[in-house]
Amino acid sequence: MSAHRPTGSTAPHPPAETVGPLLRGIAVLRALSAAGGRLSLSDLVRDTGFARSTIDRVVATLARMGYLRLDQYTAVLAPRLMELGNAYLAALALPGPLGPLADELAEELDESVSLAVPDGDGIRFVHQATRRRAMSLTFRIGDLLPIERTAPGPLFAADWTSAQWERWREDGRTGDRRTDFSRVLPPAPQGEEAGDRTDFAERAAQAGRRGWAEDDQRIEPGLIAIGLLVRAPDGQPACALSVVSHTSRHSAASLRRSVLPRARATVRAMEQALLSGATAATDTPAAHPAPTAGLADWTNASKQELGAEFVESLARGLTVLTAFDAGRDRLTLAAIATATGLARATVRRALITLTHLGYATAEDGTYRLTPQVLALGYPPLSRTTLAEIATPHLASLVQEVHDSASLAVLDGDDIRYTARIATSRVMSVNITLGTRFPAYAASMGRILLADLPPAERRARIARATPRALTPHTVTGQADLLTLLTKVARQGYALVDEELEEGLRSLAVPVRDRAGRTVAAVNVAMHTSRRTLDACVRDLLPTLRDTARRIEADLHIAERFVRIPAL
Repeated sequence: MSAHRPTGSTAPHPPAETVGPLLRGIAVLRALSAAGGRLSLSDLVRDTGFARSTIDRVVATLARMGYLRLDQYTAVLAPRLMELGNAYLAALALPGPLGPLADELAEELDESVSLAVPDGDGIRFVHQATRRRAMSLTFRIGDLLPIERTAPGPLFAADWTSAQWERWREDGRTGDRRTDFSRVLPPAPQGEEAGDRTDFAERAAQAGRRGWAEDDQRIEPGLIAIGLLVRAPDGQPACALSVVSHTSRHSAASLRRSVLPRARATVRAMEQALLSGATAATDTPAAHPAPTAGLADWTNASKQELGAEFVESLARGLTVLTAFDAGRDRLTLAAIATATGLARATVRRALITLTHLGYATAEDGTYRLTPQVLALGYPPLSRTTLAEIATPHLASLVQEVHDSASLAVLDGDDIRYTARIATSRVMSVNITLGTRFPAYAASMGRILLADLPPAERRARIARATPRALTPHTVTGQADLLTLLTKVARQGYALVDEELEEGLRSLAVPVRDRAGRTVAAVNVAMHTSRRTLDACVRDLLPTLRDTARRIEADLHIAERFVRIPAL
């Protein structure tokens, strides 16, 4: 059981030096996360018990940081908030090297595979490789499950001390359990109530002896899982690998026979990867946080602009979490102050607050983050899509340019519209989500085709057998390939009345962290609205800025999560 005390009904009184606004800001983020990422301001008042004026100030500050946005009188978590959970996952140094191995195992077995770490009296997921089926897992990265109802749980508990067991039993007797177990978790099956958990100790002892554990429908009827422990180079538990299936596909016994040999091989590969990473770390100088220039100036400027609506101590307190990253799992107070650019006294009070709440622990003069950091919005945001990321940015673009804006992805030889904000005009472009157009004749299609290798461009154009949709449509294969080369070089596509007469469209790419074009964003208008020159001169800079904002959110969101384009 981890050293920090779980959030529960008898949490100790905050120390005198805690930062009150940071306590309240985190409470708001937790309430939003528990509600699926969206709550009205009045519901936030009800759920947190704070005054409306306090909620307004906290929400204004978090919105300024990009951690949430206001949809009229509703607060909605934003992808940028995931940078807090990313800091923990990067410092943990598990999803990066082990995630691809888990994905490979899921592909080979055609079953869902998870990685989890212990978190007090629960386990928290840090990686998910799920399969697309009608009945599929709804657990997300950051979700917390009771330790006694999971396959990884007995494996972690096998290493507990007697004091940890006594604490777990006492919590069960008093009802002092976590209040943040996943909301999708059904009630405990009959016989698994908190007061009668002797069976868990027996299962933990058995797991310690045989090196694996199983969950036969304790989480939910029909759900079965096999878990194996992955140990760090020092022999301590690093995480647990679990393979999850359904009784329609396997019994517990058949899952063991089918999964255990291959899962054991994956665990060995994971432990070797951790060993190689530890060896490489000893061969290179220790990483030190680079100063984050301008943070103090940014918070001062925000305070001057927003006045009392901006809570500077909340913004600075949350920023302390971002000092942690890959190679920076344990940091001194001085190192955190250097990384954030904050005064040491400010960092010290923030760390006291974060440690009190269970988001950080202190040992031998250094601090590290705990899995609880993932509770700050990561579960609902880890299921976000590219369309959801783009939509608020498209709305801002439409407000500025007064024409409709869309996001589309390549789907075969067509483009498919996945996000769209229409302008309010007597005459406007009427396109609905899911609409498909031939890629060769659409501005967004040409952006997406232009990013492909030249050989694949040629193959797609030849396969599409372009035909004239209007008298202006370019249909010659050589001409289209020349246009695509030009689009790739200039970074935008301007299509004039080729898809439909009277329709003019300008598009730019949206690129992922690896630099691949995964979508395109455009503005479409009637030809009477702007000349071709005006589109390039006046509209292109604004459109590119929108794409950059979408990319910034996407790059944060996809660091440890696969963001679906479709």
